Amino acid sequence: MGLHPLEFSDCYLDSPWFRERLRAHEQELDRTNKFIKELLKDGKALIAAEKNLSVAQRKFAHSLSDFTFEFIGDAETDDERCIDESLQEFAIFLKTLEEQRELMALNFGEILIKPLEKFRKEQLGAVKEEKKKYDKETEKYYSSLEKHLNLSAKKKETFLQEADVLIEQIRHHFHEVSLEYVCKMQEIQERKKFEFVEPLLAFFQGIFTSYHQGYDLTKDFNHYKTQLQINIQNTRNRFEGTRSEVLELMKKIRKSPEEHKKASPFAIEDYVYIQEKRPAPFGSSWVKHYCMYKKDGKKLTMVPFDQRSGGKIGEMDCLTLKSCVKKNTDAIDKRFCLEIEVADRPSTVITVQAFSEDARKLWMEALDGKEQESAPSRSSMRREGHAQLDNLGFTILRKCISAVENRGISEQGLYRVGGVSSKIQRLLNLLMDEKTCSEVNLENPDDWEIKTITSVLKQYLRSLPEPLMTHRLYREFIMPVKSGDPESRINNIHFLVHTLPEKNREMLDILIKHLVNVSNNAKKNLMTVANLGVVFGPTLMRPQEETVAAIMDLKFQNIVVEILIENYEKIFKTMPSETNPQPISPPHAPPRQSRRQKNKRPLAVYNLTLSLENDNRNLVKEDIPSHGMESPSVESPAEQISSYPNSPTFPDRNHLDDSNGLLKELVNAFANQASSTASWMNPQIPSTPTSPASPAFFSSATTTEDCKLTPSFKTKRARAVFPCKAEHNSELSFAIGAIFEDVHFSREPGWLEGTLDGKTGLIPENYVEFL
Repeated sequence: MGLHPLEFSDCYLDSPWFRERLRAHEQELDRTNKFIKELLKDGKALIAAEKNLSVAQRKFAHSLSDFTFEFIGDAETDDERCIDESLQEFAIFLKTLEEQRELMALNFGEILIKPLEKFRKEQLGAVKEEKKKYDKETEKYYSSLEKHLNLSAKKKETFLQEADVLIEQIRHHFHEVSLEYVCKMQEIQERKKFEFVEPLLAFFQGIFTSYHQGYDLTKDFNHYKTQLQINIQNTRNRFEGTRSEVLELMKKIRKSPEEHKKASPFAIEDYVYIQEKRPAPFGSSWVKHYCMYKKDGKKLTMVPFDQRSGGKIGEMDCLTLKSCVKKNTDAIDKRFCLEIEVADRPSTVITVQAFSEDARKLWMEALDGKEQESAPSRSSMRREGHAQLDNLGFTILRKCISAVENRGISEQGLYRVGGVSSKIQRLLNLLMDEKTCSEVNLENPDDWEIKTITSVLKQYLRSLPEPLMTHRLYREFIMPVKSGDPESRINNIHFLVHTLPEKNREMLDILIKHLVNVSNNAKKNLMTVANLGVVFGPTLMRPQEETVAAIMDLKFQNIVVEILIENYEKIFKTMPSETNPQPISPPHAPPRQSRRQKNKRPLAVYNLTLSLENDNRNLVKEDIPSHGMESPSVESPAEQISSYPNSPTFPDRNHLDDSNGLLKELVNAFANQASSTASWMNPQIPSTPTSPASPAFFSSATTTEDCKLTPSFKTKRARAVFPCKAEHNSELSFAIGAIFEDVHFSREPGWLEGTLDGKTGLIPENYVEFL
């Protein structure tokens, strides 16, 4: 479990546990800041001291391997896991390069030192300033509150009213500062992954180009670099989407915090002051406690806690409530007081002071005191959707889809570019009225623009009382993409789709079929499966309660929609198994030998290369581990890199072949749009295709050990006993029962070479049986 999300609603509650979670975030940022300072120091030493280059590189690599990122929530995406592992990968590359070091030839100050210093000063420095402001306001608010509560009830009413107004203003300002601090804290925790790793990626590319004898390793690194750059861009894109959602949620909570309180098992929980009597002549003192009350069993839990005393949680005391009575000001010189009797302490009365008159009324109501006022239940505040899942709704969906497919399927940014709000509302009102719906003609381009129609379709889906994939199944849809192999993800989502209500499933079927058609035209409209997942993930799936933790799951919603589009025929046109499938783990494939990593599966012994000029060769679908991978967005520079040859994985989910010219167009687009970081890091595109017979076909990763003679082995046929998804272009993907021809030992221990459907590649030895 990573860092707990900081909920905006907790800023108003300011509970001890909220302070503990906030402190954990602060400690993580302090750790990051110290690490960046050390990393900058090491980087400068690396540049300045050429004679000590070997020592500096080893220390730098050691620092990288020791640092790990913390994540918010309970799971990471595949992209985030790759980013988390990137520091260890960088360390491995650096240690390998140290053996072949040459004189440093590039200026690393611009590509490494300045970005990290800028990040540390502008981002981490901004958080430090927010912390100082937050601590100052905490001290001010609680000091003012304590003075306010100590005011004598005998003072003039006008004086007390002015004091109440003043303390309310101070409280409001404290909550504003708290919201801003929490927002900034979570933003920097997410931002640091890509803003910190990207300069390091550039730094490593510079090192490789400065080594004349490091060419072979640079060639291997290009594969990993390309994929990592896509991972970074995907994470950056998701961060932007998540950040806008978080800011929107903060605005909602700021406007009406009571409506966005988290569901709690307690009837009430809040801070109060409790009178603690002391032996004469010391009198009594008032100690602040955080109290929680459960009506079931009448359990009252009290925890002493003061934010100004270092935030240490005191000993918890759990009591059974007996009665609660309002304490009048004529009996005690304090306002907002009530008396509590507990069964655990007979003949003992606990005097409690709330923070305000409203707070006292809430305590009286929750504790069944004499003053009870009915408060509107949160369930009555439930928002009702204007649209309905009825015949009219299906008509609206079909009319919009028909218009888009007939005259707008090739429009760039389809569904991503929004229309004019006034036009959208006007068209939606016409379509939502049964009297005018049939009269609306969406086929005429002079009447309605395509972006208006697509916006209306999305607005209709968002206006439903419940999202199309239902609140009930939200967690069930999210869980498979957080864990499990690609095949089990598909099977679980296949099963869950068929548990949807009939109308929901029917409408989802119509919509996903349309999105498949949209993604098939990605060459023209630039809307890949990944882009459609970003657009329709939050539209089709939505948690019942809006929290920061729920917003962190947006990235997984996108993946669910991607899987629906990629596997439309299987999910919607075939019936699943009767029970919810559980992931089945086949035996682990043996590790592949490599100079740069010994325990993981590295690049292939030989790399099948793809050329843009080779019009006769298409991307083979089985060679691409597509399901469950986060795909890049067409609109970002790093995404077009995925169309380069020699990449270990091709996240383009549409499997477009070279002959249609898409790869060339994406490369050209990337050349025009690439950022300063990505532009100089592009791998060169070979001008001619590389054939298996050419010397360059074999990877430079082949060492002397790889070239050892393998035992003679007569070629045989073999049958697959487990399914396998290829992790590299040199490996074969296959299903259970596949028959391989010409099977013989490979130079990789534990691997065989064979031919399946005319394609030759590597096969895990423990996945097959010989015939």
